[in-house]
Amino acid sequence: MSANVDVLRASDLVEAVKEEVKTPQPKAARKIGHWNPEDFACEQIRGLVRRVFFLNGRTPVKQVVFSPAEQYIDVSHICSQVAQALSLETRSPVALIDREEGASEITSSRPRSAVPSIQSRSTQIAVNLWRVPISKLGECSRDSGMGIHWLSCLAELRNEFEYVVIQGPAAGTSSEAALLGQLTDGIILVLGAHRTRRATALKIKESLEGAQSRILGTVLSERTFPIPERIYRRL
Repeated sequence: MSANVDVLRASDLVEAVKEEVKTPQPKAARKIGHWNPEDFACEQIRGLVRRVFFLNGRTPVKQVVFSPAEQYIDVSHICSQVAQALSLETRSPVALIDREEGASEITSSRPRSAVPSIQSRSTQIAVNLWRVPISKLGECSRDSGMGIHWLSCLAELRNEFEYVVIQGPAAGTSSEAALLGQLTDGIILVLGAHRTRRATALKIKESLEGAQSRILGTVLSERTFPIPERIYRRL
């Protein structure tokens, strides 16, 4: 696991995001006297999962999209780690929707009556976790149009899985990200720690809000820690 995954307060970079995903403090470091970056990254992912899926107030959160702000940001690893951590927090079935390189709209010509369950055409990677390539979702519906496809697929996913983690397209260049933010329970924007400009993040945020997408928070990826390790050991 990359140790450079950091969950940000929204006010740290995107000032007007209303719902914050805060950084869990590395309490274990105080107990053992040694700061471990891998353990810290794991704790951040667990904190993110708990805040988003289990501590999000009155509105249940079951289907969440993780979209990179820009195309160069790889969110596949974050989605995988979130799905695995989520599967450890619940006994309910969890789906991880993988986006293959170059995949966009999902289509299918197979008659709906002949479509098997999503679980049966997915890869089970844990007791209650399935990896679902986005291409497999094309069989959920014969209807054309991205919006109708996703409505059918998300409904099918909801029938078979309690929780769904979706690897979304780049929010800064794809209208599909905003669409998924509307149709699911919310979207989490993944920013590049040293490359995503604040103005770019604000523009994407405004675009998502204009499309009535629910922004659950932001995640800062590929962050490096400039403070010497000996300082972290004292936290």
